[in-house]
Amino acid sequence: MAEPTSNPVLDLPPATSSEALARNGRARAAWMVSRSNSSHIGGAYSMADLLAVLYHDILKVRPSDPAWAERDRFILSKGHATAVLYAILAERGFFPVSELADYGANGSRLMAHVSHGVPGVEFSTGSLGHGLGFACGRALSARRTDQAWRVFTMLSDGELDEGSNWEAILFAPQHRLDNLVAIIDYNQIQSLGDVSEVLELAPLADKFRAFRWSVREVDGHDHRAIREALSAVPWEPGRPSCLVARTVKGKGVGFLENQLLWHYRAPNAAQLGQILGELGCEDRSGGGDRVPSPGAPAVK
Repeated sequence: MAEPTSNPVLDLPPATSSEALARNGRARAAWMVSRSNSSHIGGAYSMADLLAVLYHDILKVRPSDPAWAERDRFILSKGHATAVLYAILAERGFFPVSELADYGANGSRLMAHVSHGVPGVEFSTGSLGHGLGFACGRALSARRTDQAWRVFTMLSDGELDEGSNWEAILFAPQHRLDNLVAIIDYNQIQSLGDVSEVLELAPLADKFRAFRWSVREVDGHDHRAIREALSAVPWEPGRPSCLVARTVKGKGVGFLENQLLWHYRAPNAAQLGQILGELGCEDRSGGGDRVPSPGAPAVK
């Protein structure tokens, strides 16, 4: 990885809607992943719309005061897909957009797995299966100290293979944590193949219901549907809420969608140009330095 740099980042118009925030987040995440020669663009894109609605419309946060005591807490459990979270945090003003140029560089606080050293990040994750348990603890703490803030956490579907999640899924309703919201990014592709082939989760919503959660299912790319669902939590008093969001890995760019190889691959310069073109964005930064890689040519 390169050392931190002052190279410019993508010059994009301000995001004035959740849809624009998702677009800018996707564009910046692709630029960051390509430039750092890192990975996980597919899983970042599947949750981009969910994050955009959360940070534009749902979460009670103050970007100018990330440690505000009354803020809602958001925990990204699928911490390997953090590029788009960093991009959205920067877009919202938690730290300068220019710092995104340092993503994945030696000495940068923008590590390639989410780090609580970054303003707006509550908890470092990446080793899967930890976010929901931590979120339960935060929600229980809020309940016992009569705090009104809520806890939201985003999990991947493949992450649900980890047994620690099911301990937390049992724990939350036992303690009536209706201030807790779990969002499942159900793109149905994990690191080694389709979820149905690796370890079938279906019927996922019914499993959460059996564990005494209040559950809703939604198109994870429909901003209005996401907004309506999350604006109404808790859906049942005394029960934690689980939003099963049906998503598409790599959503928003044709050649990335539903392709397992984009769990790990970084776009090369030609592919980055294609991605930005499909998103309706233009790289006017000059691109900056990039670690050379044997990436494939642009996809036709």
